[in-house]
Amino acid sequence: MARIESFLRLVADQGASDLHFDSGSVPIIRHDGDLIPLPFRKLSESETRRFIVEILTDEERDQLDEKHELDFVYSLENVARFRVNVFNHSRGIGAVFRVIPKKVPSIEDLGLPDVVRRFLDWQNGLVLVCGPTGSGKTSTLAALVNEINHDPGRNKHVITIEDPIEFIHEPKHSVITQRQVGLHTAGFASALRSALRESPDVLVVGEMRDLETIGLALTAAETGTLVFGTLHTNSAAKAVDRIIDAFAEETRDQMRGIISVLLRGIVAQHLAKKATGEGRIAVCEVLAQSYAIAHMIRENKVHQIQAYLQSPEHEGSGMQSLDSCIFRYIREGMVTVDEGAKLAHDPDWLKKQVAALPEDV
Repeated sequence: MARIESFLRLVADQGASDLHFDSGSVPIIRHDGDLIPLPFRKLSESETRRFIVEILTDEERDQLDEKHELDFVYSLENVARFRVNVFNHSRGIGAVFRVIPKKVPSIEDLGLPDVVRRFLDWQNGLVLVCGPTGSGKTSTLAALVNEINHDPGRNKHVITIEDPIEFIHEPKHSVITQRQVGLHTAGFASALRSALRESPDVLVVGEMRDLETIGLALTAAETGTLVFGTLHTNSAAKAVDRIIDAFAEETRDQMRGIISVLLRGIVAQHLAKKATGEGRIAVCEVLAQSYAIAHMIRENKVHQIQAYLQSPEHEGSGMQSLDSCIFRYIREGMVTVDEGAKLAHDPDWLKKQVAALPEDV
């Protein structure tokens, strides 16, 4: 048994999400977003390296030596699978192990709004899942694929491009092709180019991180494929800006027109601690295609999207702002005011809404 496995078992047993294992520090676990040091000595550089290198294949060791960082998945039988990032830093070597849940989540498991399910009804277009690192974007993508896979009425060919593969989908009513960057393909862009010749109905792009990947994803969306992708942005409006800003300035007006037509929806999510102190819940901003949203994008008025989502104009559409979602959870006793204010785009607005609530709520 590799020596680091005792720490990984502890992470799984405690229901934690991450293990931070760095030279010059004690091992630390992350539980419900909080970092908790373990009662262990500070790790020396040589000791940390021995713990980490012990679980690597020869190929992975060569890659770490060459590139100074490494992403892979480590499976611990009967315990859990872990997404691992190994890196070098000022004190030596380090790694972060993130627990991958055994069960592929459903839309209901994650508490996502019903409107998200409607995004799956489109035959083509672009759906974005956004949020900071650790906000559950991968889980949301997995839940969307899971919904397609278990619906006998959909019968799709789904291609996922991931770095690395986390949730494993066993084909049910759809054909699921999962490709890992670095293992099955050289990169997101090359996998996307190949996917366009593989008769996909749905493409899942683990991260839209560069112009070439974004451009190919839009091409796929334009030519009859429903594309799901992730971005590291905190709101729906910033996600639109990120896509447009990836292109040269002289082509941005054209891209605004294209995106206004292709964009089907955006989920921008964060994880909030539950008021009970046990676990976390996703708070989501949701934007869905509408004439008003398309007009704002086309006319370079993306800055108005936030106010639009906060207004009652779209009532019944399923759209919601992040702050209105947080306010609803506070009203229902699921999230505390202090926790909600940490995540809100406009904490003052949120506190005013809470102050106006009847005392018995």
